[in-house]
Amino acid sequence: MGLLLAVGVGGFFGAIARFVTVAWVTQFEITVGALSIPYGTLTVNVVGSFLLAVFTAMIQHHFQASENVRLFIATGFFGAFTTFSTFANEGLSMMLAGSWRSALLYIGMTNLLCILGAALGFFVIGRFMPTS
Repeated sequence: MGLLLAVGVGGFFGAIARFVTVAWVTQFEITVGALSIPYGTLTVNVVGSFLLAVFTAMIQHHFQASENVRLFIATGFFGAFTTFSTFANEGLSMMLAGSWRSALLYIGMTNLLCILGAALGFFVIGRFMPTS
């Protein structure tokens, strides 16, 4: 029961953080010509990929973390903060609406930037907190 509670509480806070972040970023959304990208979802996915990689690198090389802490942060918080299902539905909705260029740009940007964000997270920890 404790493990489920750790995931659930982490998910509660992650979902709230995602809602607030998307609402804040959406205020600054821009459209370039006919291209419109859901920047709120893109932001939480890239930031979440980076921060999850930072957390993962830290517990792999520098700190011990209990299973409850790992589940609370990695599975609960970042599982709810990032959102693959919203990304997939937004991309598909853009395609169905005929906005193929926006959809392909969004899908490509999300995948590339999330992988780069995760790589940057591991790099930052490796660079600034080298293993002994």
